[in-house]
Amino acid sequence: MIRLDPGDGRIRTARQFQAWEGGGEYNVARGLRRCFGLRTAVVTAIADNEVGRLLEDLILQGGVDMSHVKWVPYDGVGRRVRNGLNFTERGFGVRGAKGCSDRGHTATSQLKGGDINWKRIFKDEAARWFHCGGIFAALSETTPDVAREAMIAAKEAGTIISYDLNYRPSLWQDIGGQARAQEVNRELAPYVDVMIGNEEDFSAALGFEVEGVDEHLAQLDPAHFKKMITRVVAAYPNFKAVATTLRAARTATVNDWGAVLWYDGEFYEALQRPGLEIFDRVGGGDSFASGLVYGFLAGKTPEQCVNYGAAHGALAMTTPGDTSMATLAEVEKVMKGGSARVAR
Repeated sequence: MIRLDPGDGRIRTARQFQAWEGGGEYNVARGLRRCFGLRTAVVTAIADNEVGRLLEDLILQGGVDMSHVKWVPYDGVGRRVRNGLNFTERGFGVRGAKGCSDRGHTATSQLKGGDINWKRIFKDEAARWFHCGGIFAALSETTPDVAREAMIAAKEAGTIISYDLNYRPSLWQDIGGQARAQEVNRELAPYVDVMIGNEEDFSAALGFEVEGVDEHLAQLDPAHFKKMITRVVAAYPNFKAVATTLRAARTATVNDWGAVLWYDGEFYEALQRPGLEIFDRVGGGDSFASGLVYGFLAGKTPEQCVNYGAAHGALAMTTPGDTSMATLAEVEKVMKGGSARVAR
């Protein structure tokens, strides 16, 4: 989709917007390509009009392969098909970040079973990793079927499947709310190898409450989340890894930030970063996911994997837009506790 950003201002009073590309799964693919140097592709549908071609240009600048994109003829008005927009405020201080989605009747939401040649992707092209998430699953009645179809094909080919719960109340509110989100995500969870989310995701999208957590004071305490993850992996023994980001928002521009990974029966904690200064928080979780995926694909230790994710997410929130502008060298410098002194 296209993200329209009013910069330092508000959506409701803006006179101009900066255009970015974005989307939960796409942000992960772009991060893996631009920061970590892996070959990635996006599977989606785009309405073939000027907005769609702007989206194409932005995606190509990110280096992500578009050979699996389904281009849908435009009807001239958008009655039948259109491209999604997401208006996003960065927030500042006591004013939190705010998103306003405009995604009805999009080409992506109209994808249905049989539209994508998953055998070509997973068997013929031998994709090593498939990433999907709860935002795509929320777009329509048919998108969960598409996700399931992809996961079945990936399983047959031995491809690793990761899923980011990415719960967005606004996307579910008109189609059944949390109850429908949990129904859909519980149907997809048995296919997943690596489950990703934050505390709200696991609670709202899968129904696992985080016990003993004060919303304002204790969100960064890993002990509470370890208890939750223990219940999660007991319910879904197919999960080979579960990762959760930990965030306590002191203000929109100062957050405490960390992460926990469960892998092979053990817990691994990323370096906690209290008082992390935030420029634009949107995309931090997706950048965590791409760092984590990179770690696994590169054969890193579980501790390194969760720290690649946490460092990349932290860096992504220092720049505007949904996607990462970080380099692998910068990620590894942050992992080692490098300073923010000017580099000359």
